[in-house]
Order: sequence, then structure tokens, then C-alpha cells
Amino acid sequence: MASRTIRAVAAATIAVVVALTLTVVPAQAVPPNIPSYSTALSRLNSLTVAAESNQSSYNRSLFPHWITVTGSCNTREQVLKRDGTNVVVDSSCAATSGSWYSPFDGATWTLASDVDIDHMVPLAEAWRSGAHAWTTARRQTYANDLGGPELWAVTDNVNQAKGDKDPANWQPPLASFRCTYARAWIQVKWYYSLTVDSAEKSALSGMLATC
Repeated sequence: MASRTIRAVAAATIAVVVALTLTVVPAQAVPPNIPSYSTALSRLNSLTVAAESNQSSYNRSLFPHWITVTGSCNTREQVLKRDGTNVVVDSSCAATSGSWYSPFDGATWTLASDVDIDHMVPLAEAWRSGAHAWTTARRQTYANDLGGPELWAVTDNVNQAKGDKDPANWQPPLASFRCTYARAWIQVKWYYSLTVDSAEKSALSGMLATC
């Protein structure tokens, strides 16, 4: 009787282990160096408030991307690998399978083609906020920055809806993410010494109030 009980317990334990192994957890990776609420608030208040300018001279090609990061992998492919779950790539580093959780809207995707890599502070917004005065090399660094919260894997049509809008004109549809979104936005603006306009600052303050 004792041996049958032991075997039953062992079988049940194995079943639990197998079930846990087969459970697919949605990818929820986020970029690094998102500041805390208090740090983000302090950095927001330190930003220079100024009207945007130089929109007419903006061109996306002034921010070279995606560049090769390592081996045959470019920046987009690196973000897909960094922020996905069980990502498999082919010999050219293109993702052939995996799972990607889009924090902007809470959706999970299994096709890389459904995922865009969003610049938290859009390139055109950066241009209008001071990047027009940068060198091309600095704009390339900005557009391919893997060291901070600038690049996000998100649902493609959500990224397209955002376009080059700042938080005064667009915020993530998933309201519970807006605190994180504001903290990441502020970090990028602060790190690159970009300005904010008054409506943008007000919107960011409101988003931080949800933290």
C-alpha cells in the first residue's frame, strides 16, 4: 500500500511539473532604466519648457536606423529578441516564431510582422525638441538606443496611431500602463536633454498622478 501511495504522489508531482513546463507565459519584458515615480517627477521638473520648432526641416532619414548591432542582427531584431518570449530566429536574425506582449494595449502577438518597434519619444518629436541641432552620429545613437527605455515592441497599428504625437495628443489605450509610459518618456527627454512644451508637461504630470 505504501509503495502504491509513493508512486501516486510521484506521478502527481510529475504531472504538475509537466503542466508548469507547458504553461506559456506572455512576454512582458520592458526596456531598461525606467526611473521611479519620484525620480521621474524630479526629472520632469528639471526639463526646459519651450515651444517645438524646426518641424519643416524634419526627415526620418536624418536618424539612421535600423543599424547592425551584433552579427547579422539589427536594432529591430535585437528588441524582438530582448522583449519576446521563446523567440526563434533564422540565420539572418529574423524572428520566425515567438510571443510578444504589447504593453501599450495589453495584446500578445505570435507573428513578428504584427509588432512594430516604437520610439518612445518619436523621431519627429525629438527633432522638434532639440535633435535638429545634433550631429547625424548622435541622432543614429538615439534612434538605435538599447540602453534606455526608448525602444518598445508594440502592436503595429497602435504604434501607427501614436505616430509622432506627444502625450498631450496621444496616450496608450491601456490606462494602467500610462504611469510607466510617462516615466519612460520623461527619462528619454531628460537623458537626451530634450525640451518639453507646456501642454506635454501638463499631460505628463497627469499621467504621473496615476502612479
